[in-house]
Amino acid sequence: MKRRHFLAGTAALAAPRLATAAGRALRFIHYVDLAILDPMINTATQTRTHGYAVFDTLYGMDSQYRPRPQMLEGDLAEDDGRVWTLTLRPGLRFHDGEPVLARDVVASVRRWAARDEFGETLMEATDSLEALDDRRLRFRMKHRFSLLPDALGKLAPTMPAIMPARLAATDPTKPVAEIIGSGPYRFVAGERVPGARNVYEAFAGYVPRDEPADLTAGGKRAWVQRVEWLTMPDAATAAAAIQSGEADWWEGLTPDLAPLLRRARDVRVEILDRTGVMPILRFNCLQKPFDNAAIRRAVLSVIEQRAFVSAYASDPTVWNVPVGIFPPGLPMANDAGLAGRFGTPDLAAARQAVLAAGYAGERVVVMNPTDHPVNTVMAQVTADLFSKIGLKVDLVSMDAGTMFQRRTNRADVDHGGWSCFPSMINAMDSSDPAVSFLTRGNGAKAWYGWPTSPEVERLREAWLAAPDLAERQRLCRDLQSQIFTDAPYAPLGQIFQPNAIRQSVTGILPGFPKFWNVKLG
Repeated sequence: MKRRHFLAGTAALAAPRLATAAGRALRFIHYVDLAILDPMINTATQTRTHGYAVFDTLYGMDSQYRPRPQMLEGDLAEDDGRVWTLTLRPGLRFHDGEPVLARDVVASVRRWAARDEFGETLMEATDSLEALDDRRLRFRMKHRFSLLPDALGKLAPTMPAIMPARLAATDPTKPVAEIIGSGPYRFVAGERVPGARNVYEAFAGYVPRDEPADLTAGGKRAWVQRVEWLTMPDAATAAAAIQSGEADWWEGLTPDLAPLLRRARDVRVEILDRTGVMPILRFNCLQKPFDNAAIRRAVLSVIEQRAFVSAYASDPTVWNVPVGIFPPGLPMANDAGLAGRFGTPDLAAARQAVLAAGYAGERVVVMNPTDHPVNTVMAQVTADLFSKIGLKVDLVSMDAGTMFQRRTNRADVDHGGWSCFPSMINAMDSSDPAVSFLTRGNGAKAWYGWPTSPEVERLREAWLAAPDLAERQRLCRDLQSQIFTDAPYAPLGQIFQPNAIRQSVTGILPGFPKFWNVKLG
């Protein structure tokens, strides 16, 4: 597809609605297509960005990662944290005009909890959850549960989105039929062009909190009346659109184009999220050969993190190694098991270990999402490494949306399954054991890959019950060591993704992309 034809077509689609009462639209480019719209169905970062534009949450999380009331007027914890009563702010409305009621919240929390690790933990600790009236709901807990606000305000990986009860009644494994939230922007379904454009308009019925915006907490003010989320056919097209002013904000520009855009007139390059992302390699623990933990450990032994991240970007200021399973800079990060790991590999020893573990030449399908700038590099480095240690590699290329669908398949590789895939995990998705789907060993209920580890589960439960920060940090050291022993996945480093932004765009908040608070000059 030629760039000028693509941009002309996009402009033609947008032209009828481009002008608004507050000026033109904010044109945002994400590095991968927004294929899935229901934020409770998928853990992809682009689905979460979309979700926070459209849906609101009971609590928000501030920049110190403390939960604060968001949709709530207030909360009351009684009986030593065994009874929680939450009261909604007055006047909350969904985008279809209906009021937000406590019964909508109850249904939404139950649907979210069926998909989310922390949500599941919350509901396991809940004896009853009921709507007391239109604005109040009550949790009665089986035991003291001080982390309830943390659960209901968590950033990732599955946001606890509040939606109408009629939609929340949808099977949690299936996407909702409509995207209707109560957040600062409403999704304009009629203008969606799959693979090309999604449109959002400021919701006139949204009343922001009377306080400064701070991460996902505080006053979410939609200064820009219209947002157009564009998907470009390639990075060069996106770069050209930013330079020409045909787009305003590009999240996740590729490192090779960063120097060009730093020199571009009226463009700035910024790293907005200083916690970064954590690329990983996830193994299928149900199917051969990676159902064998000894083979997974052999692979983990030859992971050289620097080789992976430097293949993505030669600039060492945009990545960090070595890293464990928790993001550096956050409280649970530690160095347990890192000594001598993730450096120069002993390929010969790994080949012998693979054979000794019983590898019998099974085909190893590595899924390669070619339209994802980070994951496609990780997949290619993986395929090369696997070949060097004697695995029979089949690098299967596809778009990211197809990979997101295929990774749900639990069958063997001859029946549409897979052996491993790269994933780019937002750092906040793995900040601690409560939110991290990677620190679970609960088998069929685990994240794609489905590992089973009773010891990982025991350590997570102990962390949730820990009395203080020091004990939680100690348990995270043990948990990291156990993850390295079980090897359900391989951490590949930490990456800081730059954004290219037109100088006319101001007010962007740190962290993942959020459209509220943004202004166009």
